[in-house]
Amino acid sequence: MSTPQQKPKNQTETDTESADEEIIAASSPQQRRLREKRGEEIESPKEVAEQEDTYHLKVFRYDPEVADKQEPRFDDFYVPYKQGMTVLDALIYARDSFDSSLTFRHSCRQAICGSDAFFINGRQRLGCRTQLSDLDEPVRVEPLPHQEVVKDLVVEMEHFYDQMEAVEPYFQTNDLPDGDLEEQRQSRENHEKIKMSTRCIWCAACYSSCNIAAGDNQYLGPAAINKAYRFAMDEREGEDLKQHRLRIVEQEHGVWRCQTQFSCTEVCPKDIPLTEHIQELKREAVKNNLKFW
Repeated sequence: MSTPQQKPKNQTETDTESADEEIIAASSPQQRRLREKRGEEIESPKEVAEQEDTYHLKVFRYDPEVADKQEPRFDDFYVPYKQGMTVLDALIYARDSFDSSLTFRHSCRQAICGSDAFFINGRQRLGCRTQLSDLDEPVRVEPLPHQEVVKDLVVEMEHFYDQMEAVEPYFQTNDLPDGDLEEQRQSRENHEKIKMSTRCIWCAACYSSCNIAAGDNQYLGPAAINKAYRFAMDEREGEDLKQHRLRIVEQEHGVWRCQTQFSCTEVCPKDIPLTEHIQELKREAVKNNLKFW
């Protein structure tokens, strides 16, 4: 059986394909940077905006290590839009195509890691979960408020992590099953009670939205208190450990600093009823301190 022979291409077809390949290569971020180094003219983001269906982004810029970036400013980027494009997609395109120094955090791109929380059009949101089509232009992207800016959209998270660690966010128990292979059982009702609190992804959106946390650097914050709720209400830890956790959150800078503004609940990307959990811990703390004799 003979092998089918591929029809030879004529010179015109070959030249057309070569030209197409050159156009594609010339539009890549790497080729753009090479053309810049050679002093060749390239299309500016503004020129791209005039040619394609684009979204206009205004992105916060700041870099304390670069002289002309030490004064905070906003840079404009015009990003070609594709259906289903998120704010994170747009930022990645802007970084790869126009300015490789644009700095922001991202990881899983599935709203699980919590690393890409930004202040988008005046509200705390996850970049990977926020559709460009749901936003008004220009799309204004800023770092989370009330936190120190390290560079561009990156904020210092160490204090937030310290507050989370302060509530001992890990399972503890003094009542282990006798058998090595026996599981520690939890009732369905108790699981349903704490289920929502386990969804926290440590994005700090709630902490950033909290006016109390902005004015009281020692306040545990809604995320940490929610984490304390998750374990204090878990029946598998036992009553003694529940009392221990209540003592942590009922301190001066704990649950009593909350003024029930619901801002944390409104911005939580996982729809955790944070304010409700804080109020329930307040009630538990009051009951814990009641004495009848």
